[in-house]
Amino acid sequence: MNSRDLGLFVGRAALGGTVAAHGFQKLFGMFGGGGIDATAAGFEKMGFDRPRESAIASGLCEGVGGSMLVLGAATPVAAAAVAGNLAVAATTHRPKGFFNSGGGLEFPATLSAVAAGFALTGPGNLSFDRLLKHRYSKGWMGFVALAAAAAAAASIVQRREQKLAAGASSPAEEPPADRSVSQATASSPAA
Repeated sequence: MNSRDLGLFVGRAALGGTVAAHGFQKLFGMFGGGGIDATAAGFEKMGFDRPRESAIASGLCEGVGGSMLVLGAATPVAAAAVAGNLAVAATTHRPKGFFNSGGGLEFPATLSAVAAGFALTGPGNLSFDRLLKHRYSKGWMGFVALAAAAAAAASIVQRREQKLAAGASSPAEEPPADRSVSQATASSPAA
């Protein structure tokens, strides 16, 4: 073992563990998370198509991808899945600027970039990939996996932004007058 392999392991464990915990919050409500129903509701508010399916996909990218990063298993694919997912997450924070203190994109964008770095460098020798003779961690796989993740992320972001733009451009519907009156009456203490 050398310092490079140890450094790659420490980096993979930190990134993968952090991201996996986020995924488990989304999927199962672990570590104080809201679980899939709350995550889907949040995704709907953020304008994602098919919010429940999007929440499950995001949770799996983070939970499974992060766990695989910790283990150093199929590292290029796992890291690319994490990078793509976090790139999409960063775009949801973009309106709030860069810095995390203001709700900006700093944290997810940085994690996405680090994951992309692991997709390109590989896991090092302290990994399952090494035990499997790098069968699922060849040098070219990182480039291909990142290209696929970038294309998927761009498509998701484009659909989300189109949906948000369509919602912003359509006037809000006002409830019919009859309904307003009946709702007010039903909620009054005398009713």
